[in-house]
Formats: sequence, structure tokens, C-alpha cells
Amino acid sequence: MAWDAEVAVVGAGAAGLTLAHRLATLPSPPRVLLVGAPDGPLRPPERTWCWWEEPGGEFDGALAARWSRVRVHGTDGRPVDRELAPFVYKMLRSRDFERWVADRLDAAPSVRRVEAVVDEVRDDAGGAVVRGVCSEGRPVVWRARWAFDSRPAAALPPARTTLLQHFRGWFVRCDAPALDPAVAELMDFRTPQPDRGLSFGYVLPLSDREALVEYTEFSPAVLDDAAYDAALRHYTGAVLRLPPFRVLSTEQGVIPMTDGRFPRRAGAAVFRIGTAGGATRPATGYTFAAVRRQSHAVAAAFAAGRHPVPPAPYPARALAMDAAMLRALATGRVAGADVFTGLFRHVPAERLLRFLDGRTGPAEDVMVGVRTPVAPMLRTVAELPWLRRRTGIGHAPLRRER
Repeated sequence: MAWDAEVAVVGAGAAGLTLAHRLATLPSPPRVLLVGAPDGPLRPPERTWCWWEEPGGEFDGALAARWSRVRVHGTDGRPVDRELAPFVYKMLRSRDFERWVADRLDAAPSVRRVEAVVDEVRDDAGGAVVRGVCSEGRPVVWRARWAFDSRPAAALPPARTTLLQHFRGWFVRCDAPALDPAVAELMDFRTPQPDRGLSFGYVLPLSDREALVEYTEFSPAVLDDAAYDAALRHYTGAVLRLPPFRVLSTEQGVIPMTDGRFPRRAGAAVFRIGTAGGATRPATGYTFAAVRRQSHAVAAAFAAGRHPVPPAPYPARALAMDAAMLRALATGRVAGADVFTGLFRHVPAERLLRFLDGRTGPAEDVMVGVRTPVAPMLRTVAELPWLRRRTGIGHAPLRRER
């Protein structure tokens, strides 16, 4: 059969763009068809991705900011300042990332970029078929040997516990210097805490006057716009005590936090990547680093002539620990703010960041685990095998793959 491409990548967000770019850099790159959504409701608004890694990463030239120090404030107001060496916390805005990748894909003869609203991706005659409607309203059909689908799932998978990480952020410019651009406020728990779950502020300073300031909750349901704005006014005024400022732009979104199992395979030749393929860490919402690991592994499989099955983004042990943490938060057995503050206060930063990335060994996991409330966590672990997985809830389009 004559394929339109060897690889069809559906979705031009973080996962799709990262995979298309990685495949294009192979010594013998496959022919790639990258299908992105046209302008309209299916194209996500501008968003921000954050992750940590060593200095000198491939996207460093496109970063909006980076920090070698982070701060966490406990509910008691005491700050915990940590140096991240050997890591750096990095912030990348989607428009800069898309421009960076587009420049490279436009120079790659192996990549063809098209726009369409995709209705179906499925196995077909030894490969995969992608069906949709182009921006002019005409039906389109493409066939490829392999297809990688990064579109968000319509609903979450059955799970024992499901929370949502939901947030609104303001990009602000203060009338006077008021921020420390050398330190990112990773979690500020001086916000009113819900009975179950947690809330925190998040400050990523771009200069001594400009920052992304967010209000975030881990809870079962989202808030309305008025509630988010009220929380941000309280956080910027009563907590941060910022001088008068202007709101330059707003970001808002939802990240699923669930112990549901996201299948990475949707057919013999169709795979799911990104959040749809389980790249979101259940207990934190971080996604971007796992997306990159997936794309590197898929590209390596192509280079070696193997079937390009995306690997599990996190080891089973990490997912089991996340399932226990989510359940403990959802039941109110642990105070989430105290748990995360304690981890940053007592666990070495380098080990904690590797743990949050799912890159620690069993012994290190135990050393991190004993810094959580042991009795309620053990009770939660004991009950998990007896809980039934229930049908997941729908979720809004995702804003940030951290």
C-alpha cells in the first residue's frame, strides 16, 4: 500500500510537536504527517509548561525564564528555600515553543504539516487511517503505517480516585519593584485550605515587576470565574502584598489527577501519547518531562527498527504511591499542604525532584515515603485493593503540561 506518511501525528500540542521534532532529527527520518487543529475552539489557548532538568537542554533558547532556587511556604507562613542543583526549574510558553519547533519542522523535508479537525484515528489495512474535515470544510483521509494520537480523551478512565488540578493565573506587571526574579514560588500554602485536597499560590517571576501568579486547587470540582478572581485578589493582596499592578493576560485550565489507567495503545498501529497516554503524573499534574521521555523513546525505537510502542511514562511503583496519595488527599486523611511542605523541608532537593519525576529507586522511595504521615498512608494503601474503579468524569481542555 502507498502510505501518505509512515507516521501520522495527530495533535500539535506539546506531545505532538515534540514527537514530530524528535522524529525529524533522526539520521534516517520517517515521513511524518503532523495534523494540527485549525483556528477555533479545538486549538488550545496559550499556555505555560514548566519542568526541571539540567542546564543546557534542547529548548533552553526558547525559555521564558529559569530558576535555580525555589521556595515553598507552609500554612504557618514559614518559607522553605531550596537550591535545585544540579537541576534548573524552567518555564516555556507555548507560543515560543511552537515557533521554535515550527522553524525546525519547516526546514525538515520529511515532515508535512496540515490542519484539520480529526474525527477518527483507527487501524486500517495493516496501518492506520486518520479521518477529519479540513479548514475549508472538505472531508480528508490520510493513511499511515503508524499513528500517534495526542488529542485529549473525552472522559477520564475508570478510577478509584479522581481529583482535578484546576487553576487560574494572571500575568501581572507591578507599578514598582516587588518580586525576586531569582526565586520561583513553587507552592505557597498561605491560601485558605479546603477540608479535602489542597490549595496554593504559585509565583513565577519574570523580572522584579512581572510574574505569572496563579491560584491552584486539587479538588473534585472546578470553581467559577468569580471565585478564581476572588482567590487571586486575596493572594496578590493579603498574602503577597503586591503594589498596584496591571493584569496583562490570563491563563486557566484543568489537569486530571487520577489513578485511572490510560491505555497507550488504541490499536495494532495506533498509539496515544501525552496526557491521553498517561504522561500526566497523577499526584502532581506535571506532564512535560514525561512527554519528552516518551518522544525520545519512540524515536529511538524507529532508529533501531523496532515497533514504536510508547513506553509507560512512570514506573508502576510510582503510580501505586500516587494512587495512595490521591486517596489520602480525597478522603481528608492527610493535610496536603503539610505533606508537600514537609517533603520540601526534609528531603534533599535533588532526590525529591527525581522522585517527582518517577526516577528514584525503591530505597529512595522509602526514604521519601517516611516523610509523609505514615499511619494514614498505610491505612490508605491497605484499602486500595478493595476499592472499585468507577467511570471517570469528563474534563476541560488542558492548559498546561507541566
